[in-house]
Amino acid sequence: MAAQFSKATPDEVNFLEVAPENWIGLGGRFAKQLRAITERTPLVAHGLSLSIGGPAPLDETLVHEIKKFMLLHQISIYSEHLSYCSDGGQLYDLLPIPFTEEAVMHTATRVKRVQDILEQRITLENSSYYLSPQQSLSEAEFITAVIAEADCNMLLDINNVYVNSTNHGYDAMTFIRQMPAEKITYFHIAGHYLEPDGIIVDTHGADVIDPVWALLNQTYTEIGIKPTLLERDFNIPAMDTLLQEVNQIHKAQQPFI
Repeated sequence: MAAQFSKATPDEVNFLEVAPENWIGLGGRFAKQLRAITERTPLVAHGLSLSIGGPAPLDETLVHEIKKFMLLHQISIYSEHLSYCSDGGQLYDLLPIPFTEEAVMHTATRVKRVQDILEQRITLENSSYYLSPQQSLSEAEFITAVIAEADCNMLLDINNVYVNSTNHGYDAMTFIRQMPAEKITYFHIAGHYLEPDGIIVDTHGADVIDPVWALLNQTYTEIGIKPTLLERDFNIPAMDTLLQEVNQIHKAQQPFI
């Protein structure tokens, strides 16, 4: 896919998202392909391994490398998941932070340190989760408290709202209305997998379903248009098929332009 985009970016694609950890320090042909993309297409850096809410010490070396990566490729937005993924080693999964006041302060302190290093605000994504280790706050209260305390921005993942609202039994639009609209930088939309027991797993490996498209339309009505990224991490179809979903995003935005 990188090789295909390095030759030409389809007109339907306004921006791309890249995981900096997959590209930092990479040279040769792949580095040239990425540079060819960034010279003509805006990129967002979307991190995978900062573990912003984790118990292990913050990986400041990684943050400095991300800063250099962003400068090299003229990237202005760095987003990460409001979760954690390491504790003495990389866990290769996004785990839920306890929804508590203590966790708010712990996470916000780490976010502020990242922002000090990068010399800019970062953007935190509402993550999907399947178990909650501790809750004295609701999910919405926790997210808004972290963003307010850290004075950072938000990436609103529409599919994650749908997944969590279905798995945990709350109203998706009520949740979205509680989010700080003025802090939202951009949206994600993606597909997921329905387990036989009814649990939905956020996979980014399937087409976006109609209820998620409907939720995106409602969100545009409630919040307004934000740049919206289609996520697809595996089971990647042909470009024409991907562009059908990209065009569906553009179609949903038309009434608000």
